[in-house]
Amino acid sequence: VFGLSSVAQVVLGRGDLGQHLSINLGFGIGVTLGIHAAGGISGAHLNAAITLTHCLLGNLPWRKLPAYLIGQFLGSFTAAATVFGLYYDALYDYTKGNFTVTGPTATASIFSTYPAPYVSLLGGFFTEFMATVMLLLGILIIHDEKNNGALKGTQALLTGILVLGIGLGMGMNTGYAINPSRDLPPRVFTAIAGWGMDVFTAGHHWWWVPLTAPILGSLAGVLIHKLFIDFHNQPVPESGNEKGQPVVETS
Repeated sequence: VFGLSSVAQVVLGRGDLGQHLSINLGFGIGVTLGIHAAGGISGAHLNAAITLTHCLLGNLPWRKLPAYLIGQFLGSFTAAATVFGLYYDALYDYTKGNFTVTGPTATASIFSTYPAPYVSLLGGFFTEFMATVMLLLGILIIHDEKNNGALKGTQALLTGILVLGIGLGMGMNTGYAINPSRDLPPRVFTAIAGWGMDVFTAGHHWWWVPLTAPILGSLAGVLIHKLFIDFHNQPVPESGNEKGQPVVETS
């Protein structure tokens, strides 16, 4: 809701009520609050790519995957419907009732991501892949207690800042979906709500890229963290050691 409504305000306000930074801040705030809301209940699985990665690594039972994906889909779909209702009058005024995916009054990008006109399909795929690599690396580093993990209670805020940073640096090409469950459900909603099947054919059938690239980027991020950080982490000192005494282990 925070993310999509910030896009709506920038687009429908014709740049007078926000800029690119507004969108990045909106998504960062939304992620932070989402983690606080669901962190203690389910681990705050807001991203299907990360959920699938945890299943592949054995950190999450496969039997829980359908429930997580359904929850993510319903949450994102409901958010799109909420923002549509919130800004329906503004949408109608901006488009004169003609909801389009492309053109001077295109509004489908309020809800889902589409590549910039100059971006090739391969370039867009690589952008989403790398942005998700950085997302996973950042999340793993923030929660890495064996290394220099974040202070307890600050993880949600830092993850929101991480998403803000990705948007600030890697949002120009594709709008940084970095999350299948952030992109597909609103796309389905727009197809139903008046934009039609163009939402699946625009951008050289772009819709499948935000589904696959984040999954591959998530797996690559975990691999990079394992190879270059986790394997080199020092063991956590035992609680019985006195403060200031070095812990020596032999292998």
